Amino acid sequence: MPRKRIARAAAALAAVAATALVLSACSKVDEGGDAAESAFPEKDIRLIIQANPGGGSDLSSRALAAELEGILGVSVIAENMPGAAGALAMEYVAAQPADGYVIGFGPVEIAMLNTTQGANVLPENYDLLGQIMLAPGVVTVGANSDITSLEQLVEKAKAGSVTVANSGAGSIWEAAALGLGAETDATFTPVPYDGGATAVAAAASGETDAAVSGLGEALAQGDAVRILAVLNDVRHPAVDQVPTSNEAIGADVIFGGWGGIYAPAGLPADVKSTLEAAIKEAVESDSYQEFQEGAGNLVVYKNSADFTKFVNEQFGLFKELLG
Repeated sequence: MPRKRIARAAAALAAVAATALVLSACSKVDEGGDAAESAFPEKDIRLIIQANPGGGSDLSSRALAAELEGILGVSVIAENMPGAAGALAMEYVAAQPADGYVIGFGPVEIAMLNTTQGANVLPENYDLLGQIMLAPGVVTVGANSDITSLEQLVEKAKAGSVTVANSGAGSIWEAAALGLGAETDATFTPVPYDGGATAVAAAASGETDAAVSGLGEALAQGDAVRILAVLNDVRHPAVDQVPTSNEAIGADVIFGGWGGIYAPAGLPADVKSTLEAAIKEAVESDSYQEFQEGAGNLVVYKNSADFTKFVNEQFGLFKELLG
């Protein structure tokens, strides 16, 4: 073959190869940026916790974060941001970029704070990724208290005001104390703290007469507190010697603190699905379930769709009850 024809053929082949490379690159972009999508997460994820260290929200968040790290392959850094019964943290998360790198632990207060405090905490502000636990409520007093039963606590409250520590103004446990008073025609004065751990510690030290919190937060105080009753319709297996409110005083006072994971509204679909799947896998892990059992909580999982429906229903309920 003459040299000129060989040169022309080589040039043509090079052009075809170059075109193929361009088309291949364009194809990857046209497929919706698959390479970019599959890369999430590429850096550490921050998990914002609305309460102080040591409480039920904090411990559940950290237990989940430990599982998520192994699943996602990046660090999931738990950061405590207490204040305003959780509103500070929830409003902060809502204001972050919706890229999946800032998520939060959302307790039941995520469905309450707009009603109870007028906070800018609304279900539509978030992508609700999944429920991860349920903490039955309990009533505790300090171990040195002269009160040994819920009946005695109620009688004392009928004779005069009884102070009851809770995890913050507008929190589920404040609502529980008020609900107990309404059911028994007694006067309970809620005293807000930044988180359930500090609330139970207040009762343990005698700073308040009693506390309402999740069971896990009461168990964390060990022998420093006495659990008077479980605010549930059945006894809890972790403290099966403790009566329900109905057994203790003949009144159904049922309050529980559920929790889930949320992110700013508007996550890209692939990021949302990655996080949702990782949360489900984490909740189903043996180590996470063992942790929750030991903490006195119940493992209750809802996927994003079911959790979103549930939170909206709870939002409507608290609007009706407390609005």
